[in-house]
Amino acid sequence: MRVLLQRVAQARVRVEGQVVGEIGPGLLLFLGVHRDDDASKIPYLVEKATHLRIFEDSERKMNLSVKDVGGEILLVSQFTLYANCQSGRRPSFTEAMAPSGAKVLYEAFIQGLKEAMGEDRIATGEFGAYMQVELINDGPVTLQLCSLT
Repeated sequence: MRVLLQRVAQARVRVEGQVVGEIGPGLLLFLGVHRDDDASKIPYLVEKATHLRIFEDSERKMNLSVKDVGGEILLVSQFTLYANCQSGRRPSFTEAMAPSGAKVLYEAFIQGLKEAMGEDRIATGEFGAYMQVELINDGPVTLQLCSLT
Protein backbone atom coordinates (compact mmCIF):
# COMPACT_ATOMS: atom_id res chain seq x y z
CA MET A 1 0.00 0.00 0.00
CA ARG A 2 1.03 3.55 -0.64
CA VAL A 3 -0.28 6.66 1.03
CA LEU A 4 0.38 10.13 -0.32
CA LEU A 5 -0.12 12.35 2.72
CA GLN A 6 -0.62 16.10 2.60
CA ARG A 7 -0.93 18.43 5.56
CA VAL A 8 -3.85 20.70 4.72
CA ALA A 9 -5.59 23.79 6.02
CA GLN A 10 -8.74 22.36 4.41
CA ALA A 11 -9.76 19.84 1.78
CA ARG A 12 -12.91 18.55 0.10
CA VAL A 13 -13.96 15.98 -2.46
CA ARG A 14 -16.77 16.43 -4.97
CA VAL A 15 -18.57 13.76 -6.98
CA GLU A 16 -20.87 15.03 -9.71
CA GLY A 17 -20.68 18.52 -8.22
CA GLN A 18 -21.73 17.42 -4.71
CA VAL A 19 -19.36 17.54 -1.74
CA VAL A 20 -19.03 13.99 -0.38
CA GLY A 21 -16.18 14.59 2.08
CA GLU A 22 -14.75 17.72 3.66
CA ILE A 23 -12.30 18.58 6.45
CA GLY A 24 -10.71 21.57 8.09
CA PRO A 25 -7.09 21.47 9.28
CA GLY A 26 -5.59 17.99 9.16
CA LEU A 27 -4.42 15.43 6.62
CA LEU A 28 -5.51 14.51 3.13
CA LEU A 29 -4.55 10.90 2.46
CA PHE A 30 -4.55 9.36 -1.00
CA LEU A 31 -4.51 5.55 -0.69
CA GLY A 32 -3.20 3.24 -3.41
CA VAL A 33 -3.54 -0.53 -3.06
CA HIS A 34 -1.06 -2.90 -4.73
CA ARG A 35 -2.34 -6.10 -6.31
CA ASP A 36 -0.52 -8.19 -3.67
CA ASP A 37 -1.62 -6.18 -0.62
CA ASP A 38 -3.72 -7.52 2.22
CA ALA A 39 -5.27 -6.12 5.39
CA SER A 40 -2.17 -6.89 7.47
CA LYS A 41 -0.53 -3.71 6.14
CA ILE A 42 -3.29 -1.38 7.32
CA PRO A 43 -2.41 -1.06 11.04
CA TYR A 44 1.15 0.10 10.28
CA LEU A 45 0.00 2.79 7.83
CA VAL A 46 -2.85 3.98 10.07
CA GLU A 47 -0.49 4.23 13.05
CA LYS A 48 2.14 6.04 10.99
CA ALA A 49 -0.29 8.55 9.46
CA THR A 50 -2.06 9.36 12.72
CA HIS A 51 1.14 9.69 14.80
CA LEU A 52 3.54 11.28 12.30
CA ARG A 53 4.80 14.51 13.86
CA ILE A 54 4.34 16.98 11.01
CA PHE A 55 2.32 19.75 12.67
CA GLU A 56 4.05 22.70 14.28
CA ASP A 57 4.30 23.19 18.02
CA SER A 58 4.50 26.57 19.80
CA GLU A 59 8.13 26.92 18.66
CA ARG A 60 7.16 26.31 14.99
CA LYS A 61 8.89 22.91 14.94
CA MET A 62 7.22 19.88 13.38
CA ASN A 63 6.61 18.12 16.64
CA LEU A 64 2.88 17.29 16.80
CA SER A 65 0.69 14.68 15.11
CA VAL A 66 -2.76 15.09 13.63
CA LYS A 67 -4.09 13.48 16.80
CA ASP A 68 -2.18 15.95 18.98
CA VAL A 69 -3.65 18.99 17.20
CA GLY A 70 -7.21 17.62 17.02
CA GLY A 71 -7.09 17.56 13.21
CA GLU A 72 -9.22 15.65 10.77
CA ILE A 73 -8.39 13.18 8.00
CA LEU A 74 -9.86 12.97 4.50
CA LEU A 75 -9.16 9.61 2.80
CA VAL A 76 -9.39 9.32 -0.99
CA SER A 77 -8.79 6.14 -3.02
CA GLN A 78 -6.10 6.65 -5.68
CA PHE A 79 -5.18 3.63 -7.81
CA THR A 80 -2.88 5.84 -9.90
CA LEU A 81 -0.31 5.74 -7.08
CA TYR A 82 0.69 2.40 -8.62
CA ALA A 83 1.04 3.74 -12.16
CA ASN A 84 4.09 2.51 -14.07
CA CYS A 85 5.32 5.18 -16.48
CA GLN A 86 8.63 3.54 -17.41
CA SER A 87 7.84 2.71 -21.01
CA GLY A 88 5.63 4.26 -23.62
CA ARG A 89 3.44 7.27 -23.10
CA ARG A 90 0.44 5.70 -21.41
CA PRO A 91 0.75 4.66 -17.75
CA SER A 92 0.24 1.01 -16.91
CA PHE A 93 -1.89 0.23 -13.87
CA THR A 94 -1.25 -3.52 -13.68
CA GLU A 95 0.38 -3.14 -10.25
CA ALA A 96 -2.84 -1.74 -8.75
CA MET A 97 -5.32 -4.14 -7.18
CA ALA A 98 -8.58 -4.83 -9.03
CA PRO A 99 -11.42 -2.60 -7.77
CA SER A 100 -13.35 -5.37 -5.99
CA GLY A 101 -10.44 -6.28 -3.72
CA ALA A 102 -9.16 -2.71 -3.37
CA LYS A 103 -12.57 -1.53 -2.13
CA VAL A 104 -12.50 -4.07 0.70
CA LEU A 105 -9.07 -2.84 1.82
CA TYR A 106 -10.07 0.81 1.39
CA GLU A 107 -13.07 0.25 3.67
CA ALA A 108 -10.88 -1.56 6.20
CA PHE A 109 -8.48 1.40 6.11
CA ILE A 110 -11.39 3.76 6.83
CA GLN A 111 -12.36 1.60 9.82
CA GLY A 112 -8.78 1.65 11.09
CA LEU A 113 -8.68 5.45 10.87
CA LYS A 114 -12.01 5.75 12.68
CA GLU A 115 -10.76 3.51 15.48
CA ALA A 116 -7.55 5.54 15.78
CA MET A 117 -9.06 9.03 15.49
CA GLY A 118 -12.78 8.81 16.22
CA GLU A 119 -15.51 8.51 13.64
CA ASP A 120 -16.32 12.23 13.60
CA ARG A 121 -12.77 13.16 12.52
CA ILE A 122 -12.70 11.01 9.35
CA ALA A 123 -14.16 11.96 5.96
CA THR A 124 -13.83 10.06 2.68
CA GLY A 125 -14.19 10.31 -1.03
CA GLU A 126 -16.30 7.81 -2.95
CA PHE A 127 -14.49 4.66 -4.00
CA GLY A 128 -14.38 4.18 -7.77
CA ALA A 129 -16.04 7.51 -8.57
CA TYR A 130 -14.63 10.28 -10.71
CA MET A 131 -13.72 12.81 -8.03
CA GLN A 132 -12.56 16.39 -7.90
CA VAL A 133 -10.32 17.09 -4.94
CA GLU A 134 -9.79 20.61 -3.65
CA LEU A 135 -7.15 21.34 -1.04
CA ILE A 136 -5.06 24.01 0.54
CA ASN A 137 -1.72 22.35 1.25
CA ASP A 138 -0.35 23.74 4.51
CA GLY A 139 3.41 24.25 4.41
CA PRO A 140 3.48 22.75 1.84
CA VAL A 141 3.96 19.35 3.43
CA THR A 142 3.60 16.27 1.22
CA LEU A 143 4.99 12.85 2.16
CA GLN A 144 4.73 9.33 0.80
CA LEU A 145 4.22 6.39 3.16
CA CYS A 146 4.65 2.80 2.04
CA SER A 147 3.66 -0.36 3.84
CA LEU A 148 6.32 -2.70 5.10
CA THR A 149 7.14 -5.49 2.68
